[in-house]
Amino acid sequence: MTAANVRTDVSLWTDYDTFLFKQGRHFRLYEKLGAHYLPDRRGTYFAVWAPNAERVSVIGDFNGWDPRGHALGARWDGTGVWEGFVESVQPGTRYKYHIQSRVGGYVTDRADPVGFFAEEPPATASVVWHQRHSWQDGIWMENRARANALDAPWSVYEVHLGSWRRQNGHWMGYARLGEELSAYCRQMGFTHVEFLPVMEHPFYGSWGYQTTGYFAPTARYGNPDEFATMVDIFHQAGIGVILDWVPSHFPTDDHALAFFDGTHLYEHADPRKGFHPDWKSAIFNYGRFEVVSFLISSALFWLDRFHVDGLRVDAVASMLYLDYSRQEGEWLPNEQGGRENLEAIVFLQNLNEQVYAEYPDVQTIAEESTAWPKVSRPTDMGGLGFGFKWNMGWMHDILEYMAKDPVHRKHHHNELTFSFLYGFDENFMLSLSHDEVVYGKRSLVDKMPGDRWQKMANLRLLLGYQAVHPGKQLLFMGGEFAQWAEWNHDQSLDWHLIEESDHEAMQRWLADVNRLYRSEPALWKRDFTPDGFEWVVGDDADQSVLLFLRKAGQEDEPILVAANFTPVVRYGYLVGVDRPGRWRELLNSDAEIYGGSGVGNQGSVVTEDREAQGKPYSLALTLPPLAILLLKPDSRSREAGR
Repeated sequence: MTAANVRTDVSLWTDYDTFLFKQGRHFRLYEKLGAHYLPDRRGTYFAVWAPNAERVSVIGDFNGWDPRGHALGARWDGTGVWEGFVESVQPGTRYKYHIQSRVGGYVTDRADPVGFFAEEPPATASVVWHQRHSWQDGIWMENRARANALDAPWSVYEVHLGSWRRQNGHWMGYARLGEELSAYCRQMGFTHVEFLPVMEHPFYGSWGYQTTGYFAPTARYGNPDEFATMVDIFHQAGIGVILDWVPSHFPTDDHALAFFDGTHLYEHADPRKGFHPDWKSAIFNYGRFEVVSFLISSALFWLDRFHVDGLRVDAVASMLYLDYSRQEGEWLPNEQGGRENLEAIVFLQNLNEQVYAEYPDVQTIAEESTAWPKVSRPTDMGGLGFGFKWNMGWMHDILEYMAKDPVHRKHHHNELTFSFLYGFDENFMLSLSHDEVVYGKRSLVDKMPGDRWQKMANLRLLLGYQAVHPGKQLLFMGGEFAQWAEWNHDQSLDWHLIEESDHEAMQRWLADVNRLYRSEPALWKRDFTPDGFEWVVGDDADQSVLLFLRKAGQEDEPILVAANFTPVVRYGYLVGVDRPGRWRELLNSDAEIYGGSGVGNQGSVVTEDREAQGKPYSLALTLPPLAILLLKPDSRSREAGR
């Protein structure tokens, strides 16, 4: 075989691509790099960035993996792009790039950094793919700006595809998952589903957070068209799809990005900037223009080719701080002598500007665990530009509070109320995620104190409280039916538990909470402004009681939330309100159908003409044990006693 087997007169790359790439402004690299099957030419165009290579050839099924046969040509323009067209290479063909470096005689075989499909791990070759899915989600795409808006309801179900549900102990495929999981999300009233990273990853136990294929859905569950089918099914069911995306670090597996062309191409060479001590992985060089183009192209790729509705960006805090998880002497300060990663800040702002410019009807979500300011504020206001930020502070506080014996909760009332002091500083999403139910942290229900009944009551209270607290919400799979065991990625959720009455009742409770949540604008329309919230009683630490109003505006009735965090029934608890008449009990987590004791207000309460908490009228409520109530003025009755 000779290099003549490669045609260099066929190119998708233009001079304008060169200009954009060198400026760090090429955000559609997936249209130019990678393996592109050209049906009219009946062959495949290959292009890869390897600026420090002496020679690059494409090897694969079509040439017996012989590096001598199909050498690519280096572009003359100094981009470091190698390209060539190989006739007769069809979709489904496995391939890699054989790279001989100019540095130190380094030789390596690498998967395609912009590959669209890969072999199922542990195999590591890329696979030529030509997407052919015919989308049927036109109605969703036309109207999704409303479903994905900041003032829309967001109840997100976080899922690991390999362990949500299995068939005979094996993974389900994308299409089957789409059918079963979308039906379940509709049954449970979730508005969106969020997948732990689906991008190709060699180690299944990393849950996808050690990504090698930034443009390839993992082959474990099917091919890219089948992944598109799954997204399509969700959209046709009226459910948005969010993907976890990891631009913060990547694994050092020798078939992937690290030391790609014999140099530290994607990562920093200095381990004080380029190696992450927690995850033993490489850190992207956000100051390199070509790397910025690569990462933002990856983000846009999932929004473009797979109609994804949002990206949850993992480990943002680790990107923002140069000393993140490092000791003295293990990190390098920035040019101003500080600990902030200035290049990462610019990258994140650039990322969000590009996403919202191209797809204003999607959202980006930051997992950011510190008090970094303006994470979810526009970049022209000095913010990072995300749509939402996970409220990690709320998560830590509420789980610590709920784990305490109720007799001690009065001494920790501030853990309940603190989140309201900063709750409108960001567009917060309240997350009870996968990270809280692994590594010995115990499942949500098992974190709760007391006997079995009290554990279940506490979890119903927690899930109800999450839904009515200002902010959007996210729940990891299994929490909705009170799985006892920690999440295990190697097996299915414990679906057999639903055959037990209290687990089935928990599932019913959350489904009803989600349905009510979606139907009441007061619970989501003004999540991010103080006028959507009003304290009624916030300082009753002795009885561990909270009461507040959620409001959508003058056109909608408010929702009164009453939460009792002790197992003691509070009779005749006086609550001040502005509106006279009958207040209906919309939901009561202590109702018998949810596994509760049946204590409540018999469906409604009528106001009395006496002042309480500075309001002209009052309700004498019965507050059930370890329970949350939601009440609303009866629009058919505005007169007390009617």
